[in-house]
Amino acid sequence: MSSLGMSEGDRAHPRAALDAASVRDAYRRWAGIYDVVFGGVSAPGRRRAVAAVNRLSQTVGRRVLEVGVGTGLALPDYRPELEVVGIDLSRDMLLKAQKRVAEEKLSAVHGLMEMDAESMAFADDSFDIAVAMYTASVVPDAKKLFAEMSRVVRPGGQLLFVNHFAADDGFRWWLERTTAPLARILGWHPDFKLSDIFTPETQIERMEACAPIALFTLVEVRNEG
Repeated sequence: MSSLGMSEGDRAHPRAALDAASVRDAYRRWAGIYDVVFGGVSAPGRRRAVAAVNRLSQTVGRRVLEVGVGTGLALPDYRPELEVVGIDLSRDMLLKAQKRVAEEKLSAVHGLMEMDAESMAFADDSFDIAVAMYTASVVPDAKKLFAEMSRVVRPGGQLLFVNHFAADDGFRWWLERTTAPLARILGWHPDFKLSDIFTPETQIERMEACAPIALFTLVEVRNEG
């Protein structure tokens, strides 16, 4: 795994802060067009993540938490025998997810809840698997997200993330750094890095680049509890 330290460039360019209110506001704006704007570009990573959940569930367990369920784009792809609970901070997005579940009669979905991913209401060890797709760069503090997911998943369970991680150099690096001050408007951090969520001690089992053009990465972590 590459170094997760903070560079001098990071310290010289402080990141625009996100908070729960700005995230809610951003996704209230995005809710009506989210599927059209992001559905296609996020589809390959979403399918990879759900395929990994479906595979792991056969040995790890059926209780699945989807953090940042959004409009429920991933929900139809879960195996019907799973017990999936989805949470999201945006009520507008959840209403669309609830409509999707009802219209498509998705038996795997056992609940959709408005909840802060950094302070979940679930008891310890409530799930076997937790997956966060395109969520880590949205929350104000990704390390709190990781800690909460680790808490609500039993020891030996699995944590999965699909996310965009910032480039180290080149045009993409320049673009990410240039758009970083727009985080509160966009609702996510364009310059999000691996070190923003994982520590050097995190035992990453697998990292897999996802289309389009390896823009996103699937990361699997065994929960040490």
